[in-house]
Amino acid sequence: MEQPRDPMILHFIINPGSGQDDQDLRAVIDAWFAQSKHTIHIYELKKDCRISDIKAEIERVNADRIIAAGGDGTLKLVAECLLESKKPMGIIPTGSANGMAKELGIPVETEAALEIAVNGQPTSIHAISINNELCIHLADLGFNAYIVKKFDDLSHRGMLGYAKAAWHALWNHQKMEVELEMGNERVRSAAAMVVVANATMYGTGVKINPIGRLDDDLFEVVLVKTYSVLEVLKMRFTQKGFNPKKVEFFQTRSLHIRSRHKAHFQVDGEYMGKITEVEAKILPGAICVVLPQPEPEAG
Repeated sequence: MEQPRDPMILHFIINPGSGQDDQDLRAVIDAWFAQSKHTIHIYELKKDCRISDIKAEIERVNADRIIAAGGDGTLKLVAECLLESKKPMGIIPTGSANGMAKELGIPVETEAALEIAVNGQPTSIHAISINNELCIHLADLGFNAYIVKKFDDLSHRGMLGYAKAAWHALWNHQKMEVELEMGNERVRSAAAMVVVANATMYGTGVKINPIGRLDDDLFEVVLVKTYSVLEVLKMRFTQKGFNPKKVEFFQTRSLHIRSRHKAHFQVDGEYMGKITEVEAKILPGAICVVLPQPEPEAG
């Protein structure tokens, strides 16, 4: 276990309810730092925890790095607390999907993730404000958001649960009529879903946004015009994604979506209800995350 020269104060924000792993995360952290010169503080999120409580705890400890341990929802929550401070946020992925950790190359093995959180490289990435909600990963309107809603309602999760939710959505979800306004560009289209993409891929590993980058000043809008049973299964269970003829990609700093009828909407895996309008704008360099050190160039 390599340690940097200067000791740091490290503040762990842990969601004990994330995922289904029965490992004692606090014990793993204590053991990892047993011979370390770093000072660690551990704060476990409670079910009724408010964002003001987390902010107060972060301000009280005033650590050099904040390390979020949980799923995408936990990362988003901690990122919201750090927007103004720009303090580096390390990531220990313990959720069921861990989409943002996969996006950033953070391994799911706790010890390997700890190594990066402590010794990795702080790097600024953008985020998106969507209807005044922070989005660090992916948001969408329509078909996938409906799957998220149905998936949340199911008693069993995993592959079978997703397949049941997708099958229900295929037979019950209606296409939308949308208008996208991006700067001076305006697009009207029928759509199965519209993805507002800060990142490039879902937690399943499906790359819905192959042109995306987290270090530029643009986010992507993915207009999925149509879908079928084959396309959905291909997207979920392979790396091929949708048929390019059925998808359009746009890059922008701002977006206004109008839907003729109310449509299902989700942000970072959290179902937000049915809406008719989406307002989004880029937040350049909004979050500082701790990433793996870049590989040295050969030769």
